[in-house]
Amino acid sequence: MTEEKINRINFLARKQKSEGLTEAEKAEQQALRREYIDSYKRSLVAQLENTYILEPDGTKRKVKRRDENSDN
Repeated sequence: MTEEKINRINFLARKQKSEGLTEAEKAEQQALRREYIDSYKRSLVAQLENTYILEPDGTKRKVKRRDENSDN
């Protein structure tokens, strides 16, 4: 997500609090927020895919998604 889009999200949030938004601006705000959330989730997933747990015996174990882990 670009800095311009984040600035636009913030602008629309401030405008919503002060004077309200038009229907077109509300739709734009929702679309930008959804894009931001999706971008954040992709970043978090990428970070977790490169995360390992260090076991007490010194071995490393890759973090898995719950649905992939049959121990739960």
